[in-house]
Amino acid sequence: MTAFARSERRQLADLLLRLGPDEPTLCAGWTTRDLAAHLVVRERRPDSALGMLIPPLRGRSERIRLAKAAEPFDRVVEQVRRPPWWSPVSNPLTDELANAGEFFIHHEDVRRAATGWEPRTLTADQSVVLWRQAVFAGKMALRRARLPVRVVESGGLGEFTVGEKPQVTLSGPAGELALFLSGRQASARVDVDGPDDSLRNARLGL
Repeated sequence: MTAFARSERRQLADLLLRLGPDEPTLCAGWTTRDLAAHLVVRERRPDSALGMLIPPLRGRSERIRLAKAAEPFDRVVEQVRRPPWWSPVSNPLTDELANAGEFFIHHEDVRRAATGWEPRTLTADQSVVLWRQAVFAGKMALRRARLPVRVVESGGLGEFTVGEKPQVTLSGPAGELALFLSGRQASARVDVDGPDDSLRNARLGL
């Protein structure tokens, strides 16, 4: 695993154990137990991921996740901490691409569901990784929602535009943009210039 993915994984596992299984997260309807189970199933049951792409299979995927969530919480968190080497999304060749953004976002899902949180200070390299995540996921999400938007990374990493003649400009640090464009609009600290109701209320996550 690469340094950023490994660090976010370790910090999230530590936080899950410290908080316990019944704390809220930013994922609607999910507690920390549910989120931990999701991460384990994502890595250890790649067949369950089909439910995200094929609606008729969503029920089966949810049953797999619920079965994992019913296991002892400390055991589930240990599986979050130590992914299998053979996993399509956590082997040494795919870890940075598949997990750096994923674990950053889910780490923030737990952090920002509690009161008193503040954005973390990220390194330049971490910001680059998260900006790539924001560009990749954001373009897909905004196109799917049919929202013309100009997105600007406030640290100078770049910008992109979806749609023609956008009336809205979304700007902020890379990590905040990654959160906003993954569906965490209410908890991301960004600036929106222009009529923003459609953007803030859009379903941007999976």
